[in-house]
Amino acid sequence: MASTSTAPAAVPRGLAGVVVTDTELGDVRGREGFYHYRQYSAVELAQSRSFEDVWHLMFHGELPDTEARAAFTARTAALRHLPAGVREALPGIARTGALAGPLAGLRTALSLLGAAKGFRPVYDLDAGRRAEDALAACAAVPTLLTALHRLGQGLEPVEPRDDLPYAANYLYMLTGSPAEPERVRAVEQYLISTIDHGFNASTFTARVVASTGADVAASLVAAIGALSGPLHGGAPSRALDTLDAIGTPDRIDSWIRERVLAGDRIMGFGHPVYRTEDPRSRMLRKIAEGFGGPLVEFAVEVERQVEAILAELKPGRELHTNVEFYAGVVMELCGLPREMFTPTFCAARVVGWSANILEQSADSKIIRPAARYVGPPPPRPVPAV
Repeated sequence: MASTSTAPAAVPRGLAGVVVTDTELGDVRGREGFYHYRQYSAVELAQSRSFEDVWHLMFHGELPDTEARAAFTARTAALRHLPAGVREALPGIARTGALAGPLAGLRTALSLLGAAKGFRPVYDLDAGRRAEDALAACAAVPTLLTALHRLGQGLEPVEPRDDLPYAANYLYMLTGSPAEPERVRAVEQYLISTIDHGFNASTFTARVVASTGADVAASLVAAIGALSGPLHGGAPSRALDTLDAIGTPDRIDSWIRERVLAGDRIMGFGHPVYRTEDPRSRMLRKIAEGFGGPLVEFAVEVERQVEAILAELKPGRELHTNVEFYAGVVMELCGLPREMFTPTFCAARVVGWSANILEQSADSKIIRPAARYVGPPPPRPVPAV
């Protein structure tokens, strides 16, 4: 009988452009320079709504009214506090992972949180309990990240405040003091703008693990592992490192030309999806320019010259700043230490991951793609010892 099996279909490297599922959570339209959360422009949401509003939108499919906002804000604020066993374990996690930093420690801490709160496989839960687990994880992540950072600096963690919104509480737990309103709002807009961004590597990872029926914490830990890679979430601080390495405006042209001609990547420029200016970068540039100062002026001039040099040396390619370039500038202006740039990204993206986990959990089909074997032809005799 003839074989009915078929060879795997040819796919581009990295699954670029391959549609793997349907989603109601949002999309990135790279050729237009536009992305959205559900039916709303993500940038417009960042400009006009609170983090809690957008969190509610991602979890419940609609923006809250005044009453629903107050209830959701109070509910999530109450979940910021950590179980005693998790709090007691944090100093040891921080000491063990001192060199790796808070993001690495979060993987362990989040696993402990899931165990302490009794997270169970999403396959065994109804939709309501899945959402409760996801809310608990999202609310606790800023507490875990800031505690791990402070412990790593030899400081005591700062307990969360239930009376502060998400972004204000995050900055308060990080520094121990209430932040100025303009800094809170700038960080909040950054957080909103990075909640979700299509089927990026970490989001896809979260959905793959969720498709196995694993618990919410396991899916989030896997996503954090993907985010830790420098090609994904590790670029904001590296973009600032580039500004530091250039140093002064008169060095921009020679420094950039040397790197481009050597084939090096310029951190903060280019994006695998956008073929126009990254809308997140455009929004964050305006926020940075609202602060003003030498760093912002230098960053704007670097952007101008880099884009001109790239257009000259790589004609026909659209290479603009991505979200990491001005995200680094904004976070620096708001007083965040550079080692907390990627963890801050995580504090936002955990909401998008969780929304994707909840959506994926409604489908019991496991994600199980195929690979094309390209090794030596089998079968060969196994050689004798």
